[in-house]
Amino acid sequence: MKSILKVLSAKGVKLLLCAPTGRAAKRMTEATGFEAKTIHRLLEVDPKAGGFKRDGDNQLDCDLLVVDETSMVDVMLMNALLKAVHNDAALLIVGDIDQLPSVGPGQVLADIIASGAIPVIRLTEVFRQAASSRIIVTAHRINQGHIPDLSKPDEESDFYFVQADDPETAVTRILELVKNRIPRRFGLDPVRDVQVLCPMNRGGVGARSLNIELQAALNPAGERKVERFGWTFAPGDKVMQIENDYYKEVYNGDIGYIEDVDPDASELTAIFDGRSVSYGFGELDTLVPAYAATIHKSQGSEYPAVVIPILTQHYPMLQRNLLTLASLGASCWWSWSVRRRRSR
Repeated sequence: MKSILKVLSAKGVKLLLCAPTGRAAKRMTEATGFEAKTIHRLLEVDPKAGGFKRDGDNQLDCDLLVVDETSMVDVMLMNALLKAVHNDAALLIVGDIDQLPSVGPGQVLADIIASGAIPVIRLTEVFRQAASSRIIVTAHRINQGHIPDLSKPDEESDFYFVQADDPETAVTRILELVKNRIPRRFGLDPVRDVQVLCPMNRGGVGARSLNIELQAALNPAGERKVERFGWTFAPGDKVMQIENDYYKEVYNGDIGYIEDVDPDASELTAIFDGRSVSYGFGELDTLVPAYAATIHKSQGSEYPAVVIPILTQHYPMLQRNLLTLASLGASCWWSWSVRRRRSR
């Protein structure tokens, strides 16, 4: 994408870049060097009136529109986006149909490709990591429907499998991995560099429960804290925004770190990408601890190290594309999996 955009930019082509989430748009900007916006921001969403200011009557000014992470775009959003593209503009759609489909209705990217109506290029060579990477090999085997190699590597590897025979053991091992083993072995910060990704929120080894355990282990709250909406927030906590907030300019899936909690002013301050954002205590329903997150929420993100608990209690979510995304789409260097033996 970067190469394509550099060539076209040098020829004076007007470019616009967008992605469905703030996290994906930020990553797009970092990777290409060109500014990317969320689709909602590009279309100039009107939070009060609803709808978009950019539409068929007020179209986007560009010669080429590039849409990344298109597998996450649902039917209604793609409909609104295409109405805002004039007939003389070109459209470049980038995405991976083997990752998770959109939360909203439809599977736009898969259907566009299956239609045969537009030219499609499939990228098959891995550049992000070496093709011999165990993460890459594991993701490809899962995607092809094969059981990956879970044996202990003979030498240092980028993929490790750790077995736990029950959920309680799994939680203990996850805490040990995140707090001690991974930081000690690879020199990573347990809060900023290691991310636990769960198939679902619920359950003893779900994101909600693990957030409580990891928060207590990695950043126990002192006196300067606030308890709201079922969570405790304290300075140093890793948090995630779970709704788009166009006034604060923080978006669903953005990760920040709490800088201060001021009980007297009833205000919390968090840092998102180097920018300070203030929340009244009544607004904290849009924040959750982010030591653990669902794999859905992580789509479009990258982390230095990922721990992925995979237990039979997660069985409703254990589909091929979910596991492929967790290991390959998240672009982790080190990945740990935990699973439970079936009793039969």
